[in-house]
Amino acid sequence: MAEGKEDSEAIHHHQPLPFIEVLCKSSGKIRRFAAGTDAAFAVNLINQKLLSDGGGGANRLLATHIDAVKEGEEEPVSFGPTSLLVNYGSDWKLQTVVDSNGYKGKVHIVRERVPKAYAHGVDGSHPMTEKRSSPISFVYIGKILFAFLLLFVIGAVFTLFLENLPQLILYINSST
Repeated sequence: MAEGKEDSEAIHHHQPLPFIEVLCKSSGKIRRFAAGTDAAFAVNLINQKLLSDGGGGANRLLATHIDAVKEGEEEPVSFGPTSLLVNYGSDWKLQTVVDSNGYKGKVHIVRERVPKAYAHGVDGSHPMTEKRSSPISFVYIGKILFAFLLLFVIGAVFTLFLENLPQLILYINSST
């Protein structure tokens, strides 16, 4: 009976954490992300927090990517932008890599558009509306109309050419 309890405790201690911890080398803070987070999202979020930190956030070096490092290992494991963050074990630590040239504020932060949930007003009665610009403009409609006009002009030119082709062939044959 005691063995079953010890086995269940051992299994409980070996279960992976529901989150991944990444050490930001620039700020020294540990950031937590859900397991399976894209590395690019994590780097962008860390850089946004560095830039938004009050008093000196702009003077910090921004992260370029994330590495998994282990003491005694020669080469770290680098996470590409589409890689999912994973924990390789207790000896491995995830940390950001800062630009070796010392550039500050040169990393492009990608803001991904996340679909918003249907939201209601504060009183819960009316849905909140968001003003969006229409993707269809007068310039867009003008370009479409111009393309149709150009299509019909080219069609008319080819039609006239094909209608007069027999006469052209007879003229060429009679002159030779």
